[in-house]
Amino acid sequence: MNKYEILHYTSDNPKATIIGDLREKDTLPKDYLDCFICTFTLNFIDEYKKAIQTIHSMLKQNGVALVSVAGLIQISRYDYDRWGDYHRFTDMGMQKAFGEVFGEKNIEVKAYGNVLSAMGELQGIAAEELTEEELLQEDNDYQVVITIKAIKNNI
Repeated sequence: MNKYEILHYTSDNPKATIIGDLREKDTLPKDYLDCFICTFTLNFIDEYKKAIQTIHSMLKQNGVALVSVAGLIQISRYDYDRWGDYHRFTDMGMQKAFGEVFGEKNIEVKAYGNVLSAMGELQGIAAEELTEEELLQEDNDYQVVITIKAIKNNI
């Protein structure tokens, strides 16, 4: 059976099926999810390490967290004005933060970006305006997006 849940911080999202704060793991279901997808959210949580602990807590044994965070990117005024825009991350920082909770052997961290994609992001150039080759060129000094795959394996 396939089922999905939508987590939201407040009850003002009518599609939300779980209301809670990722910083407070005792308020959210434990050992509940097979997969937790979290896109560009940790940047807006002041205590992001608590959020990582909560994500781990919500996953069932062998559950997978698929997370993306922003590296080089402008401030999100929408989020800044509502709940805050606190962090920009690197692959090294995410490796350490997720490794402390999930264990180093249970995570994969990858950075994407290059000077052109970073400039494009800052200047509001759409991805469609760049070629695939330009976007996929890797330069670890310009980490625009960082992705994390973390598996809960307590054995």
